[in-house]
Amino acid sequence: MSFKFETLDIWKLALELADGVYELTRKFPQDERFELTSQTRRSASSVPANIAEGSGGSSVKDFQNYLDIAIKSIYETVSHLALARRRGYINESKYTEQKNKAEALIRKIKAFKGWLTKRERF
Repeated sequence: MSFKFETLDIWKLALELADGVYELTRKFPQDERFELTSQTRRSASSVPANIAEGSGGSSVKDFQNYLDIAIKSIYETVSHLALARRRGYINESKYTEQKNKAEALIRKIKAFKGWLTKRERF
């Protein structure tokens, strides 16, 4: 069985973002393991999860709602990364790299939402 979301570029890019965030958080201090590390990983991993979950919904509107949640999770992830940068856990370059990926993904998700608007079903 194949899942529709597996063909979506936005889902693949969301996986890449989550992988990049996971790699960065491996270097966070041990005392952040249950705080910022966990929060950052959870928000990043929820992006592809919401895209996948939404693709199995009963309507385009339902899918679009999940895409909105995915976008909000991207914002949350960037906020966590900004905090990590302020605390010296990641450098400016790594932060900017992930932020740029996040911004590009948001644009692509919004474009996909627009494309979905013209469809009755996904």
